[in-house]
Amino acid sequence: MDVSALKELLENVAAGQVKTEDALEQLKKLPYENLDFASIDHHRSLRTGFPEVIYCPGKTPEQTGAIVQRMLDKNAVILASRAEAAHYEAIKAVAPHAVYFETARTVVVRQGEAPEPKGLIAVVTAGTSDIPVAEEAAVTAEAMDNRVLRVYDVGVAGVHRLLARLDEIRQAQVLIVVAGMEGALASVVGGLVDCPVIAVPTSVGYGANFGGLSALLAMLNSCANGVGVVNIDNGYGAACLASRINQRICK
Repeated sequence: MDVSALKELLENVAAGQVKTEDALEQLKKLPYENLDFASIDHHRSLRTGFPEVIYCPGKTPEQTGAIVQRMLDKNAVILASRAEAAHYEAIKAVAPHAVYFETARTVVVRQGEAPEPKGLIAVVTAGTSDIPVAEEAAVTAEAMDNRVLRVYDVGVAGVHRLLARLDEIRQAQVLIVVAGMEGALASVVGGLVDCPVIAVPTSVGYGANFGGLSALLAMLNSCANGVGVVNIDNGYGAACLASRINQRICK
């Protein structure tokens, strides 16, 4: 769809000749912007509810900054994941209001005031070593306009710590449970709550943890009902899924 076609479509909507819903369906198919090294999907937010997220590994800081610059005039929120300090500096050069969450390795660029956050997503970790993955989930969920509760270091080795926070945890619409080692926390939590649980295995653990594989398999074999599992260390993916569930519930 070129500019003239887009103008005609908007005029038809204004004249009542095309329904708004039908126009949105057409706009969902609009093309991307080709930067040679990247193809920016400017209309992903229209289709999925959130703009394209920039995955920084493998991209130079200059490439990352160029992508952000092109996204600025089309998106209220821009998120860059797995960002290093050099990526942040390049983003900050074109978006001075960018914020770097170092533990989460995530950069958030927000333009204008954030809307009132919806619902509640609780991010729960087994140990302190799982916090970087948990923070990636928490920061991503907050960027997607969800209210987030952080409950950290409540693993099964001292399950009384979890039980002490259970009333808070049960207020959430969705839980993200982050655990390495044997990944048992997801099953324990899944047996104590009535909301969806998204389990995130982490690569935290000794040799037999196999870089998170043992936690992943344990979570996939959970005997608790209502537990879904994302990939190892994928806090971002867990937040995206949790946000979609939470936003649906809180419409």
